[in-house]
Amino acid sequence: MAKINLYDARQTLKIVFLAVSVVLVIIFLFVSNRLVNDLATEERKKMEIWAEATRAVANIDNNTDMTLVLKIIQSNTSIPIIITDDEGNILQTHNLVVPDRHSEQFLQKKIQSIRDKEQVIMIALGPDIAQYLYYDDSTLLKRLSNFPYIQLGVMILFLLIAYLALMSTKRAEQNKVWVGLSKETAHQLGTPISSLMAWLDLLEMNGVDKELLTDMGKDVKRLSVIAERFSKIGSQPEREPARVDEVIENAVEYMRRRISDKVQLTLHKPQGEYEPQPLCRPLMEWVIENLCKNAIDAMDGVGQIDITLTYNSTKYYIDVKDTGKGIARNRFKTVFHPGFTTKKRGWGLGLTLVKRIVEEYHDGRIYVKESEIGKGSTFRIEMKLEGVG
Repeated sequence: MAKINLYDARQTLKIVFLAVSVVLVIIFLFVSNRLVNDLATEERKKMEIWAEATRAVANIDNNTDMTLVLKIIQSNTSIPIIITDDEGNILQTHNLVVPDRHSEQFLQKKIQSIRDKEQVIMIALGPDIAQYLYYDDSTLLKRLSNFPYIQLGVMILFLLIAYLALMSTKRAEQNKVWVGLSKETAHQLGTPISSLMAWLDLLEMNGVDKELLTDMGKDVKRLSVIAERFSKIGSQPEREPARVDEVIENAVEYMRRRISDKVQLTLHKPQGEYEPQPLCRPLMEWVIENLCKNAIDAMDGVGQIDITLTYNSTKYYIDVKDTGKGIARNRFKTVFHPGFTTKKRGWGLGLTLVKRIVEEYHDGRIYVKESEIGKGSTFRIEMKLEGVG
């Protein structure tokens, strides 16, 4: 059975959520625009009837029902109208607020804007006589035309809030799972570690080779360090002054004793001594070890790892460079997401915990500095220099 990548599964859910949101927005805009177009058509028909009533007034005879004609003309209380003769002279206006100053320029601009929207109706008064009715959108139609975009903005804001709330909830749940898992792991390790310590004391009392017991003691101590690291996840660890180069050296030396001769691990550090920095030593050593293990996996157990420590006036940098498979540029950020893994085994939490330790516990930053497929990658840790003591 193929292993499900948790990160890809979450990405699929995000894409589905986004697709559904886009579909809803499109449907909403389609329905709203359809409603606006229907209302515009109705206003066009009303104006055609109004124009016909105006023509009837101009050509009144005994068969004309003036009561009906006047009722039609008076019924328009919302649609702005300008009537001109065939030479463009303005004859009358309705439902239009005309300023006292520059009224002629105002009306001509209004006629031009209406003409651009093709909202013009010709009123034939005789063989060679015509008037033109220019009508603008009613206040209701203008409001309705803008309303879909207002609602669209509200919908987008709602979807954004819902999305952020969903992601925040997921992140909180993930944090609870990680913290609970870490605390439980530390707790479960505590009992066998205590038992192993007791067994070491018993073996020493029974005359077992001390050199052998020393090696076993180192492994038990290592288990204690691992348990301590897990116990610190989820709570703000105490940071104490420590030399950065020594912390890195301890992690490098530990890895050198446990990796194949086919992997060359080299530490490059500047000459001289630098001010100790506030660090949680067990967690920072864990960061270096995780990055090294990640590099070894990327190289399939064969290659070169270079760890370089550098300083400037405000920061210090730790670069971990390998000669592995490399990382595609579009994966530079996603490699730190929980559940992301390219290995057949593991849960894809190593780099996630590394990022948490560096950025949340030490106020630093970690990212993929550079990478090239088939040639390797460089992870960089940035930390601010702080005065201690």
